[in-house]
Amino acid sequence: MKTFKQLIEDVLPQVNEIFPWDLEEQLEQNSDTLLVDITEANEYATVHMKNAINVPRGILEASCDWNYEDTVPELAGGRDRKIVVICRSGNRSALAAHTMQLMGFTNVSSLKTGLRGWFDYELPLYDKHENEVEEELIEAYFARKPREDQLEPKG
Repeated sequence: MKTFKQLIEDVLPQVNEIFPWDLEEQLEQNSDTLLVDITEANEYATVHMKNAINVPRGILEASCDWNYEDTVPELAGGRDRKIVVICRSGNRSALAAHTMQLMGFTNVSSLKTGLRGWFDYELPLYDKHENEVEEELIEAYFARKPREDQLEPKG
C-alpha cells in the first residue's frame, strides 16, 4: 500500500516540472501553451489562472481522449502541444502530468508549487467571473487545513 505522498514521489522523477516564474516567462513568449487546471469545479471557481481550462482530475483521462462525453477537443487533439497542468499545490498536477504522458502527451509539464506558488510569486488569480481575486480571499483559500476527523488516528 502506498500513501498519496508516496505516489507523488514515485512519479516526480518522470515528470517535467516548471516553476511559476518560468511559466510566466513561457506565457509571455508563447501564447499557444495550454493551461489545464485539474482542480475540482468549486476550487476553480474560487481561484484559477487566467486562460486556464478546467478539467477536474476525476475526468482527466476521458477529457484527454476522443469519443467520450467528457472529451475536451482542444486537449484530446493536443498530444504534441505544450501543456502545463495546474493544481493547488503541484501534487495532483504531477500525477496528472504523469498520466497524460502514459496517454501519449509528449510536451506536458506540472506547475511546481501549483497555484499557491503562483500566488506567492505575486501573480494574479481569478474567480469564476474572471475577476481578479483579492489577496485576503486567496489567503483564506490556501489556509484551509484538514478537519480533526480527517487526521490519521493516533496510537
